[in-house]
Amino acid sequence: MKMNLKKIAFLMTCCLASLSLPILANPEITKIVTDQAPAALGPYSQAVCAGNYVFVSGQVAIDPAVGKLAGETIELQTAQVLKNIEAILLAQGLTLENVVKAEVFLKDLKDFPAMNKIYGERFSYAVKPSRATVQVSKLPLDALVEIACIAFVPGVAS
Repeated sequence: MKMNLKKIAFLMTCCLASLSLPILANPEITKIVTDQAPAALGPYSQAVCAGNYVFVSGQVAIDPAVGKLAGETIELQTAQVLKNIEAILLAQGLTLENVVKAEVFLKDLKDFPAMNKIYGERFSYAVKPSRATVQVSKLPLDALVEIACIAFVPGVAS
């Protein structure tokens, strides 16, 4: 059976339109900002809320009170990163318990056990978020760890 690209595009458009997926409805996106976490280092938001989800940008261990990295160990930096994430989530009325997905970027995977210990203490809930952890060659400000996450906002109509 031979079909041209116009027919395929038309059929795909019809199929997607009939599904009425919320993602196609162009949900309202709002910026989340708090002075309790470091300001964005570039052209991005600390976090954005879209529908039932909050997308928190990658956080490094900047102490917002002094504008510098909080400590030189993986333990101190991981604790500060999670504190920054908590502050951003709190600005939307959420906690770490709302996190459904986390991405951890380590400068060196040898720091995994120490990072994982601090992470596990903070994510001590029955349902832990899904997570990916990778080693990267460099992080902003030469940080040892960066964590980004997605949180679920209960009760928001989509």
